[in-house]
Amino acid sequence: MKVAVDAMGGDYAPGEVVRGALEAVRDFGTEIILVGDREAIEQAMADIPLRKTIEIIHATEKIAMDDAPAVAVRKKKDSSIVKAVRLVKEGAAGAVVSAGSTGAAMAASLLGLGRVKGIDRPAIATVLPSRRGGTVLLDVGANIDCRPQNLMQFAIMGSLYAEKILGIKNPRVGLLSIGEEDNKGNELTLSSFPLLKSADINFVGNVEGRDIFQGSADVVVCDGFVGNVILKAGEGLAMALMAMMREELTRHWLSKMGTVLTLPALKELRRRLDYAEYGGAPLLGVNGVTIICHGSSSAQAIRNAVRVAADSVQTGLVTAIRSSIEKSSGEQQEKEGYANDGTK
Repeated sequence: MKVAVDAMGGDYAPGEVVRGALEAVRDFGTEIILVGDREAIEQAMADIPLRKTIEIIHATEKIAMDDAPAVAVRKKKDSSIVKAVRLVKEGAAGAVVSAGSTGAAMAASLLGLGRVKGIDRPAIATVLPSRRGGTVLLDVGANIDCRPQNLMQFAIMGSLYAEKILGIKNPRVGLLSIGEEDNKGNELTLSSFPLLKSADINFVGNVEGRDIFQGSADVVVCDGFVGNVILKAGEGLAMALMAMMREELTRHWLSKMGTVLTLPALKELRRRLDYAEYGGAPLLGVNGVTIICHGSSSAQAIRNAVRVAADSVQTGLVTAIRSSIEKSSGEQQEKEGYANDGTK
């Protein structure tokens, strides 16, 4: 199984992307196809030992961050992300990884791979650090406005991702709201609650924003607008906390002495807060594996994203989502039919 990597996507492409891909080859034995400008890729690989084990697919175009995603994907047929997704569609690769434009990666995946049957809208899931390890949050930006049915599907997909990729047995799924009580929330959350409660998941009810980082649920579901705000706020808070800690620990000579003793703990804290540790964010619901990385991804982030991509293919994540959605749709149709025949 090979992973196609968009070598031209990201703020530090192709250098960091190529280095991260080669680290994945070294550490996990993953087969990699780098897609992008051949000359630029080969220059980035010049000083890296494993370069002979990597296949390169030349692409003459790249999609910039300020390009209109859907238009660019249709017009730039020879762009690195479009060609990388095409490799998955044709079966030459099992998954695609990109740190380029999120919109372009989504558009290319939807147009090239299509949706899993029964999925109305794919969702972007990300793992946020929590006191208990990590919490899967979705959607974090693919769908600004959602319907209750969408949130139910997100819950099913997020639960399967937590189980198969994070190794969490019977993951707890929470619905993000402004209170734990069933009767609190806006129209969307109030209408979504009964659907999630009836779904074949370990639904634990409503959770609040603070519960995400406490680890009160393994999966938290919300619409893409709220999810993206939480994601960006969380990133900003983590950066601010680390900066404030550095300032305080270097303010006085006594605190500087104490820093020596606390340095190992601080390094571990920084590691736990670093998004690069969790790899990229999967686009769940498309008929294939697409991993979207942060635009400023380092080699470490790309390495871990390739690991997540390979794990998603090997554990049969897409097949599991397809089966669960088919089962859920069948059960829903049975309930509606039962209700409509006048016997309920």
